Amino acid sequence: MAATVRCVGGIVFDSTGRLLLIRRGRPPGKGLWSLPGGRVESGESDIAAVVRELREETGLTVRPLTLAGTLTRGQYEIHDYTCTVEGGQLHPGDDADDARWVNSAEFTNLDESGHLTEDLAETLRGWNALPRN
Repeated sequence: MAATVRCVGGIVFDSTGRLLLIRRGRPPGKGLWSLPGGRVESGESDIAAVVRELREETGLTVRPLTLAGTLTRGQYEIHDYTCTVEGGQLHPGDDADDARWVNSAEFTNLDESGHLTEDLAETLRGWNALPRN
């Protein structure tokens, strides 16, 4: 059995309540929209990993606030944190091939058209973390 891989993600809203999403450029989930995040490196804290991953994938500097929730997808144990933006300019990087702020209607459209990673909408709904506008 494969070892569990600890990962983190960031739940980030802009001032109008839009949610930050990235389109994955590599497996798993290549071509699907998801929260920005990735693997926690050896010796790295979750908080440091969230800051690093969001900077690499979105160009934004964030400050993690609270753990929104944890889920397991295959070998990946994902810890998603709510974050606030402290600086930077939004642009895709690292293994993200697009990054954008999405409102409720755009999020629903991505969900209904099958363009979100598995169970993302249901998970965020359960955590009360859907786009707010």
